Amino acid sequence: MDAQFWDQRYSSRNQLFSGAPNGVLVTEVTDLPAGRALDVGCGEGADARWLARRGWHVTAVDISRVALDRAAAEAAAISPDVTWTHADLTATAPPTNAFDLVSLQYLPLPHQPGHTALRGLLTAVAPGGTLLVASHHLADLPPATDHGFDPNRYYQPEEIAGLLDNTWTVLVNEARPRTAPAPPGTGHNYDTVLRAQRLR
Repeated sequence: MDAQFWDQRYSSRNQLFSGAPNGVLVTEVTDLPAGRALDVGCGEGADARWLARRGWHVTAVDISRVALDRAAAEAAAISPDVTWTHADLTATAPPTNAFDLVSLQYLPLPHQPGHTALRGLLTAVAPGGTLLVASHHLADLPPATDHGFDPNRYYQPEEIAGLLDNTWTVLVNEARPRTAPAPPGTGHNYDTVLRAQRLR
């Protein structure tokens, strides 16, 4: 799932996703005070635009230039406070202690020795800030042999929760029904959600 893969996937359609913000983000962030947000794997930008409309200063990052160009074009009409950034955060860590919210919505973050990329994202959360991770429930995913995607190669929210040390408090770590219907052709009925606050 490199830049070429995602560029080709986004180029295959005029719009890949619904254009609505992810339900987990809306549920978990609505009551948080606005600050600085990092939207990891922002895609076509629906989450970033929603955050910006609510007063957040957003850095929206994606590995796909096609997705970012599409997101920026859509945002130009409303001029939200979003910085669109082309980067691979599995190779280059974001700034340390820089964000009041780090959001990973359905991002396939691959396992790495020493959890390098994951630790980079964790340290990007400022003290007092929030980490929010949402993923499709493993029970809703077909076997890897059916489509070549093996979810066990990627971090799941519950696994990330287990890697957090005593500088974090876990506020949500659960499976829950989706707030919106599953995308056509999928069986995604449940989400797994992690919300944690960095204490120091």
